[in-house]
Amino acid sequence: MSSAPGADAAPGSNPTTPTNAPHPPAAAETPRAAVEQPPVRDAAAEAAEPSRRQTFSSLKVRNYRLFATGAVVSNTGTWMSRIAQDWLVLSLTGSSTAVGITTALQFLPMLLFGLYGGVIADRYPKRQLLMLTQATMALLGLALAVLTLSGHVQVWHVYLIAFLLGVVTVVDNPTRQSFVVEMVGPKDVRNAVSLNSANFQTARLVGPAVAGVLISAVGSGWAFLINGLSFAGPLIGLMLMRESELHEVQRPPRGKGQLREGLRYVAGRPDLIWPIVLVGFIGTFGFNFPIWLSAFAHTTFHAGASTYGMFNTAMALGSLGGALLAARRATTRMRMLLAAAVVFGALEMAAAWSPSVWLFAGLLVVVGVFGITINTTANSSVQLATDPAMRGRVMSLFMMVFVGGTPLGGPLVGWITDRYGPRVGFSLGGLVSALSGLAIAAILMRAGDMRVRVDRRGVALVPRQRAPQGQEEQEEEAAAVAA
Repeated sequence: MSSAPGADAAPGSNPTTPTNAPHPPAAAETPRAAVEQPPVRDAAAEAAEPSRRQTFSSLKVRNYRLFATGAVVSNTGTWMSRIAQDWLVLSLTGSSTAVGITTALQFLPMLLFGLYGGVIADRYPKRQLLMLTQATMALLGLALAVLTLSGHVQVWHVYLIAFLLGVVTVVDNPTRQSFVVEMVGPKDVRNAVSLNSANFQTARLVGPAVAGVLISAVGSGWAFLINGLSFAGPLIGLMLMRESELHEVQRPPRGKGQLREGLRYVAGRPDLIWPIVLVGFIGTFGFNFPIWLSAFAHTTFHAGASTYGMFNTAMALGSLGGALLAARRATTRMRMLLAAAVVFGALEMAAAWSPSVWLFAGLLVVVGVFGITINTTANSSVQLATDPAMRGRVMSLFMMVFVGGTPLGGPLVGWITDRYGPRVGFSLGGLVSALSGLAIAAILMRAGDMRVRVDRRGVALVPRQRAPQGQEEQEEEAAAVAA
């Protein structure tokens, strides 16, 4: 199903009988718990968890198979439309800033109204909501196709349709994210989130390549037309679902203060706050790939739309591999998220100064692996730590921060790219991503009284070893005398 960039790369848990389900135990209720070492697990216990080794376990669920099948059709069309949209704006204006403005307009509604989308997702049946949002996105895609194919398209038309798509996404994103748990239940949540990302990246492999050929051969309009028609896939899948097989979630009654209730809930949960803060920085400054990749193809390497499509395909290859690896992972830990953020930023800086097209494309593959690791790890950890009745509101906050930062970062990154060149813009995005990971790691280590241990066994976080009380007092006296 169509989504904002990165959304499906994530882009919950729900008990089978959630009406009286206990709150899931939060392994990271405090900052220290978020970084401490995992407990030693018994080998027999691990063997008893088949989901650890079944990459496609969620696809055993019929409703999820329908969801995933429709999504890969729609996502392919969406990626074709994205490539065509960015290239159309660049062709009409010759400006990376204009590409940034288009991206910003698409995500501005998420920044302004994102939390209200979560309230709607929690209050109404998610299957019916998704049918409404997907049908509306289809109509908008067809409208842009008609304007382009008729030769009447202007840049303000693209701006307007991008903004309207963003308005629909305000409801679509949290609804789709939280609907996953209703389809698969708590056991396969991590797997389903990762397969959603793999689905999205599979479409990303095909969409840009086809879009590049179509744009070069017949123009952008046909890519927009195919995107509009592709929404038939998820609509048919949603209609064929068996409602009796969905995991029921008790919806909160209508009432005042539900938005504030969601914010208070997150404010009291450090295990939710820190992943959201991290993806906020990375989403705002590190995920502006439509701006950078189009600028590298057009300005740095003096190539055409097919090269831009190749760059997106290279990132998709890495993202698909990273998503499939994540699907085999049984746990998500904060230290993995932070390490992935630092490596992701470093790789972006390295790619920014690549001297050749092929080295640049090769590094984009690895950037894709770590980018999707950030996305799936943060998404699944937040969903699993959230009470089912609050999940729509929490995921709307997550998506508002992750995707909604683009209206702030997109135009700024576009201006830097225009003013100082794509290499500077890309490397600055990587620098902010790496520094945000390091800063949050330092905060959590300080709060949890942890230190880094490096020895023959590798690198690990361990509790600090404090000296006995008498020895501490002697050291303080000695320091005072020395002073």
